[in-house]
Parts: sequence; C-alpha cells; structure tokens
Amino acid sequence: MKDNVTDSLSERLEDNLQRLRMLLGLTSDLSCVSTEICGTVCAVITIEGMVSSEMLNELVMRPLSEIKKNDKTGPAEVMKYLTEVSLLSADRSAVYTLSSIADKLFSGYAVILADGICKGAAFGIQGYITRAVSSPATENDLLASQEAFSEVVRTNISLVRRRLKSPLLRFEMMKSGRISKTDICLVFIDGKADEKMLSQVRRRIREIELDSILGPGFIQPFLEKRSDDLLFSEIGYTERPDMLCANLIQGRIGVLVDGAPFALICPYLFSQNFENIDDYAAKTYFASFVKIIRIFSFILAVAFPGIYVAAVNFSPEMLNFKLLLSLAAGERSTMLSLFSELVIVMILLEILREASLRLPNSIGTAISIAGGLIIGDTAVTSGLISSPLLIVVGLTATASFVLPAFAQQISVLRLMFIFAGGFAGFFGIAICAVLISANICSQSFVGIPFTSPASPLHSDKLITVFGRKNFKGMAEENTTIKDLA
Repeated sequence: MKDNVTDSLSERLEDNLQRLRMLLGLTSDLSCVSTEICGTVCAVITIEGMVSSEMLNELVMRPLSEIKKNDKTGPAEVMKYLTEVSLLSADRSAVYTLSSIADKLFSGYAVILADGICKGAAFGIQGYITRAVSSPATENDLLASQEAFSEVVRTNISLVRRRLKSPLLRFEMMKSGRISKTDICLVFIDGKADEKMLSQVRRRIREIELDSILGPGFIQPFLEKRSDDLLFSEIGYTERPDMLCANLIQGRIGVLVDGAPFALICPYLFSQNFENIDDYAAKTYFASFVKIIRIFSFILAVAFPGIYVAAVNFSPEMLNFKLLLSLAAGERSTMLSLFSELVIVMILLEILREASLRLPNSIGTAISIAGGLIIGDTAVTSGLISSPLLIVVGLTATASFVLPAFAQQISVLRLMFIFAGGFAGFFGIAICAVLISANICSQSFVGIPFTSPASPLHSDKLITVFGRKNFKGMAEENTTIKDLA
C-alpha cells in the first residue's frame, strides 16, 4: 500500500475518484454516481453486488435528494451533517484515506465524497447474496437447536448474541490476509476467558503472513504451537452456535472467520471430541453410556484391524479354536497374505469414502452401494479377499462413522496400527500405542494440557471424561478452562 501522504484524500473530488479508480485497477464493478448536496458536488461510490439497491435508494439517494439547498452551506458543513447529524444509516463512519475507502467498499459500504474536503462518509448498507441459516450438516442432533452458522460473520455474531444476552460477551474484529483482508472475530466472555490466553490468540492471528485467509483451516496451524508435530488438534471446529456458546461459558475463546460456516474453539481438549449437545438432553446414565460407546468406537476404528492381523499372524493361540479354523479356511481361499489384503482393502475404503464425500449426494449414495455390495461381493467371490476380513473392515468403517471429527486421525492411525501389527505383532501394537499416547500427552494450549482432566488428574472433573454431571451439580460449580491448567 502507498504511504500515508499519497494515500490521503485531497480536496479535489475528481482527483480522489481518479486515484481510487487507479487503486482498484479500473475495475468494472466500481460505481460512482455524482450528485449535488446543498450546492456541493458529491459522489456516491459503491461496489456492485456488495450493497442492497433498495437500501441504497431508500437510505441514501432519496434522503440526499430531499436536503434543501439552504440548509447547509459549504463542503465542511455538508460532510459534518452526513457523518454526525444525518440518519442515512446506523452504521456510519468517516474515512480519510483511499485504502480505508477500498476496505469499506469491499465490505458492503457506500462512501460519499464531497468536493473541497479531505474526508469521506461511509454508510453500511450491505446487500450481498448470502445463504440463509440452515440445519447443521455434520453435527446433527435430535433434541437441540437446528440452526448452524452461515458464511457471513455478522450473521454468525447475531446467532451467538441471541443465545448469550450478557453484557460480558465480547466480539473483537480483526483483519488478516495481505490481499484478502478477511474479517476475523474473536468471541469470548469477559471474566471467564483467561487474559494470557486471549493475548496469545490475538498475537498469533496478527502474526499470520498469508496472502489470503479463505477459511478456519488457514488460521488453525498458526494458533497451534506445534501444528506439524501433532496427531490431534488443540483447536476444535463447530458449526453449531449452541456448542460455541457452551464452550464460551467454560472460558474458551471462539474464532469466527468471514466466509466460513464454522467456528474455531480454543482450546479444545481430547475428551471434548466424545461429547455431543444431545448428551445434555438425555438422562445422566444414558449420556454416560453413549460417551463410553463413542470411546470404544474410537479404539475399535483405530486399533481393531491391527489387532486382528497381529492375532492371526503372530498369536493364533489367543483365538478360539473354532474361530481359528473358520479364519484359516477363509484365508486359504485367497491368493494374498492377510496383511496385503488388509492394506489394500483399507486403501479402497478411503477411496470410496473420499468419492462419496466429494460427489453429489445422489451419486455418492450410489458409489457407496456399488463399493459395498458389488466390489465387496466380487472381491470375496473371486478369492481376492476373505469373508472374515470383510467383516473386520465393515465393523471398523461403521465405528469410524461414530466420530466424524476424528476422520483424518482415524484414517492415518488405522494404517499405522496395521503396519505395526503386521510386522511386529502385539509388540508393534504396544509400541505404536505408547508413541501415540506420548504425542497426545505432550500437547497443551497456553498451559492447558490436551489430556486434562485425566492427565494431570483432576478427580472432581474426571466424570466429564466418561459421562457428565447432572444439572444440579453443574449449577453449583463455577469452573472454567483455567482450572484445568
């Protein structure tokens, strides 16, 4: 960007318009409408498609045309009237530089410049096309809100504010991305969020030196201290405003990115991935039971194929004799080794999963049916894959669908356990489990251990790992994430 001297507005309107056109590269969506207000020549500047035509006519053009010529005299009085007296828009501000005008225009503002004064007036009349608030796509719940975040950060702010009607709720707007200038909003509750954690999040966002920020995934690696070394993320995602509000009350920090229907949650503990908003609409005992099911599903999805190949190849004495005979008969009919079969089938499973995700819903369903019935049945019939192995793969795939938030980690860790069990048996499984546990235990976010409250142990909060407290117990406690440090 140019220095402040050349970037500042001049007193001549035509010079300002010409310099603005050059700054924006003579872009065709720049609209400049000349008018006269109280004898002063002015220009109403907008970007086509970023403002509402109806609001522009009703809130700006019509009121400007109705101002009497003898009401105000001189460009200074006209600009003071526009920025301090008029009610053309509740969202109004003064601008003094071309770069600030460009930022306002690209955010859906109308800017009025007057001949004879180095100042402009910006009015917020955003009217770009947005997607309406819809139901969650990845976090479906039966007994909770059916609203999800949209792509507009202002809409997402209103969804949070509507649920937390507290004066302590804070929204801090920032910009990131050298070219995109993306709006980023920090959300927290004053008095609940730790000031040290807040300052760290602010600093890490300001230090982002990317040209563009097109989603939360661009920010997440910068918020984590050792992103490339971690198997699991210390930052959580949610598309549900109620989930974000629940985390804000616990002292966490939310990050909303303009253009993304997801919010980031800092920090996000390992045990939180097994929680669901529906847990708080169920009986306490049932919520605990379901959470244990999720934990078991994670272990099953990650380790079961590796344990299977380790047991069959290295420790067949662990299996029931009849089961061992059945497995031996199934494997005898195939041309590949068990380890090779398992690796090939898992890779095919990932291909089918990726195809079903990227294709339209109707075609994705057809791909799943073709992969599950046609390819699977044909592979067993032709002797490429044994029937017991197909059962193992089916159980593993079903268990992985229980925790969609862990989809990336499950896919990689499952192959790690298969290779460990295929080459070193249960010794390899044990070594792999220890290394993964060490990686998980080494994580922390600004002093908050990733494995808390299990490690370090907080016995009074351990119930939240395998269940939840009843509402009476939740009402009596006033703990925040800072208490887990």
